[in-house]
Amino acid sequence: MLLNAVIPALLVLVISVVFLLDVEFDLNLYRFGLKPRDVDGLWGIFTMPFIHGSFEHLFNNMTALFVLTWCLFYFYHDLALRILLWTFIMSGIWVWISARGTYHIGASAIVYGLVTFLFFSGIFRRYYRLMAISFLVVFLYGSLIWGILPIKPGISWEGHLWGSMAGLILAVVYRKQGPQRPVYEWDDEDDEDNEEEPPRIGHPQNVHNTGQVSVRYTLKEKK
Repeated sequence: MLLNAVIPALLVLVISVVFLLDVEFDLNLYRFGLKPRDVDGLWGIFTMPFIHGSFEHLFNNMTALFVLTWCLFYFYHDLALRILLWTFIMSGIWVWISARGTYHIGASAIVYGLVTFLFFSGIFRRYYRLMAISFLVVFLYGSLIWGILPIKPGISWEGHLWGSMAGLILAVVYRKQGPQRPVYEWDDEDDEDNEEEPPRIGHPQNVHNTGQVSVRYTLKEKK
């Protein structure tokens, strides 16, 4: 369990250190965020999740990112890195193609992608353990759905929207990989052992009912 928290912890640590350096030395790292349809802004596909504009922005993203990434690595260990990287890349590319022409920063696209993946993946697999995670994600982060709408100015709702789409697509593509609902094969040997042989010729069978008890015996001919 602790090993599954290593990568989430490292990811949160790196993002937090980048933010603290930005604040301490006034680096204005937002300039390295994702700027749509700008060739120089292509770097933002890879740098956007590591740049945040305020302590509140950082805290909200890091708490959710740690919890969701831990769930991803714990329950989808073999797929976790692929899901994380594809969410990273797919959401970034789509934001670069379609979003407003301003700098987009923050790890919220990944957060939305993980929320969507964990929710739909559990539903698609119909495995009670993973479905429990689906409902937990809805309970903890269901209110994030409003973030995909252009309600609040200054919020990259495009990143939220495309992160969510990436998570849904990945849940569909990888639905038959990774953990699956167990298939139980019931052992019928006991039933077969208890199954009575059909009556043989020359071996008449009689049944006497004594109240609620049925007594069955077979008469065998003497040789």
